[in-house]
Amino acid sequence: MRGAALALLVLLCGAALVVGYGNKERCTGPRFDAQGRSEPNYEVRRYRDVCYSDIQQLWLGREIDKHVFPYVSGSLDAEGHLLGGSVEYPVLTGMLIWAGAYFASTDGQFLFWSALLLAPFGLAVGWLLGRMARWRALMWALSPPLVLYAFHNWDLPAVACTVAALYFALWRGRPLVAAALLGFGFAFKIYPIIFVAPLALYVLAASPSRRDLLGAVRVVLTAGLTAVLVNLPFVLAGPEGWAASFQFQQQRPVDITANSLWFWGFRPYSDPSSHGFQAAVNAWSPLLVVLSFAVALAVGWWRYRREGVYPLLPVCASMLCGFLLLYRVFSPQYTLWLLPFFALVPVRWGWFVGFLVTDLAMGIGIFRWYYSIQVGLPNDAYTNLAEQAVVAGVWGRVALLTALFGVFLKAKGKTPVEKPEPVLREPELEPVGVA
Repeated sequence: MRGAALALLVLLCGAALVVGYGNKERCTGPRFDAQGRSEPNYEVRRYRDVCYSDIQQLWLGREIDKHVFPYVSGSLDAEGHLLGGSVEYPVLTGMLIWAGAYFASTDGQFLFWSALLLAPFGLAVGWLLGRMARWRALMWALSPPLVLYAFHNWDLPAVACTVAALYFALWRGRPLVAAALLGFGFAFKIYPIIFVAPLALYVLAASPSRRDLLGAVRVVLTAGLTAVLVNLPFVLAGPEGWAASFQFQQQRPVDITANSLWFWGFRPYSDPSSHGFQAAVNAWSPLLVVLSFAVALAVGWWRYRREGVYPLLPVCASMLCGFLLLYRVFSPQYTLWLLPFFALVPVRWGWFVGFLVTDLAMGIGIFRWYYSIQVGLPNDAYTNLAEQAVVAGVWGRVALLTALFGVFLKAKGKTPVEKPEPVLREPELEPVGVA
C-alpha cells in the first residue's frame, strides 16, 4: 500500500483516535477542585458513563499532579502504596506520564496532553500495518478497541515498538534494529520483550541448510543491552523508586479488577483476603505462561524443520495469546496488543469479529457493573445484564484466546507484501582509452 491509499488509512486511524479522545474527555470537567480533579461526581461518572481512563484517574495518588520527576525519590510503603513520584509502569512510560503532566494543572489537561503524546504512536501503527498488511490494517485503524482504549492507558508506544520490530525484521531484513525496538518496548510496557526469543530463532533458522547462531546471539544481546541502557540511569539515580514499579505489580492481588481466568475461574477462593490462593496464583501463573511460550516456540521450530522458514508472526501471536490467557491480570487495554496480529497473520475474519464482540461485552459491561456496585443499585434485570456481560466477556475471551493459541500457530507465515527497496548502484563505466 502506497501513496493516497496509505494516507487515507492513516487519516481513518486519526479519526478513530479523535473519537477515542472524545469518549474519554466526557469524564473531564466542567469544573475542577483545588487538586485539579474533575467535578461534579467524577467518581460516579467514570463508571456510569463508561468514560473511565487510567490516565485521568492517576492524576491524583502518584504525585503526578505535583510534577514530581518519576522514580528518583520514589518508594513503595508497607501498605503497597507508591510514593515519591514512582508509578507502576516501566521507565519510558513514566517519562511519558511526567511529560504529559508538565503543562497540566487539572486531570482534563493531563488527559489532553497525554493524548497528544500518545496519538503519533497509534498513527505509526496504522502506517506500518498499512505497509505490511494493506487493507487488513483497517482491523486496527477502524476497530472499536482503538476507540475504547487508545487513551485508556499508556499502551500505544509499546504496541508501536512491537509492530515496528516486526516490520524491520520481516520487511526490511534488519533483525538487530528489531531487537533494539523490542528492548525499547520493554521500557514502555514489558510485554514486547517476549518476542525476542522467536526473533532469535527466526535469525538462527536463516535457511534450511545453515544456522546463524552468532546472529541469534546478537539479537538477544541487542535487546537486552537496549533495555539495560534505558533503565540504567533510573536505577542509578533512584534504585528504590525504580524497583517500586515492579514490586507494585508483583503485589497486585487477583481481585474483581483483574478480569482474568484466575479470579473468575476460582470463585469464591479468589477472594483477595485468601493469601494462600494469591500466593498460588503468583507461582502458577508465570509458570504456565512460560510453558505456553515453550510450546509456541517448539511448534514454530517444528514447522521450520518441515517448511524451511521459521513462522515468526504466527509464533509471536500465539505467545501473546498464551500470555493474555494465563497472566494474573487482563486490563481492558491489553486488547490493543493483539489487534495488529489479526491484521498480520492471515486467520479468518470470524475470529476477529468474535474477539471484538467479547471485548465490547467486557469493556462496556465491566464499568456499568462497577457503577451498580458503587452506588448500590438493586439487583434488578439491568444490573444482572451488566454482570452477565462481564461474565460472558471474560469466558468468551478465555475460549477465544485458547482457540487462537492454536489457530495462530497453524496459520501460514505471512510473507512481506512489499519487498525491500532495491539498492541503487552507480553504473559501471567502461575504461576509456587514452588517444
